[in-house]
Amino acid sequence: MADRVRVRPTLLEWAATRAGLGDDEVARRFPSFSAWVSGDRRPTFRQLEGFAKAVHAPLGYFFLDEPPEEPVPIHDFRTFRDERVRRPSADLLDTIHLCQSRQEWYREHALAEGSEPVALVGSVSTAAPVRKVARRIATALRFTVEERSAYASWEIARRRLIDAVEDLGVLVMVSGIVGNSTHRRLDPQEFRGFALADPLAPVIFVNGADTKAAQIFTLVHELAHIAAGQTGLSDVALTGHDGQADERWANEVAAEVLLPLADLHEHYRQPPDVGELERLARRDDGAGGGDWLKSQPLRVSRTFARAVATDAFEGRTLFRDAYALVGAAKHETFQHLAAELGVGVR
Repeated sequence: MADRVRVRPTLLEWAATRAGLGDDEVARRFPSFSAWVSGDRRPTFRQLEGFAKAVHAPLGYFFLDEPPEEPVPIHDFRTFRDERVRRPSADLLDTIHLCQSRQEWYREHALAEGSEPVALVGSVSTAAPVRKVARRIATALRFTVEERSAYASWEIARRRLIDAVEDLGVLVMVSGIVGNSTHRRLDPQEFRGFALADPLAPVIFVNGADTKAAQIFTLVHELAHIAAGQTGLSDVALTGHDGQADERWANEVAAEVLLPLADLHEHYRQPPDVGELERLARRDDGAGGGDWLKSQPLRVSRTFARAVATDAFEGRTLFRDAYALVGAAKHETFQHLAAELGVGVR
């Protein structure tokens, strides 16, 4: 007879909630869950292992006396009328940790290469006038009113903006899933993006499950945080006087970069926000998909993926480590990705 494990019901309920599993889904995937919670029955060790894997929680958590505190590991800008948002999901936490590990690798790479600090990082103050900061960012991105008139669609503008931000030395990662797990879709209602400021390896993550218009706004919003030298998590949905001052400032900068008030004065009475951008843009699904070789460089940052591939083929990074960093399952896939990025295989 299999050994059964004593687990506190609060830990089981916490883990299911943390993973975003509703009652119906938990009951479907784990028919004995209600009996575990009520104490009428205990899970076997194998069942507990399966449950821990399904809810993306370390097995050791289930042997604690109470659910662990899991604060967001970076500053959280997401407040609404001074109220903190709900407990972070496993998907959010895992995404932040994944991006931090990539950032750490790239920082070491930049140091080894003797790279200069990224000039944009910490170059502005949130006390500076919004229009002045927005004009500086728009000029650096080559996204002035005259220049962006050449873009035929918001998708083209998004791709162009991502390339321009990476040209400034900022790694841009856009994904709607956790790592390569297509069944772990990120929730735009929980967060739309975050910024990881660093002199050598600044990172912007954009929730690719959001609409294209919202992704563009988030990208520029997070770039404003990077320019101010700020690391933090955003929902980029705040308007008016709600939310933290730095978040409102970043919203206003992004709105001014994308829809300058001087050019829209005749049509708008107040600064446009994400909702206005979505109305102006042709709303479309930002979930992505299709060719992995085309989408993966966007998910992990084209600059980052190229650096990893180059290091691996030049013998400075182990291939097994390189596969994990860029999400490649095997060497053949990694080779194809390198070719897609223009990195020669030696």
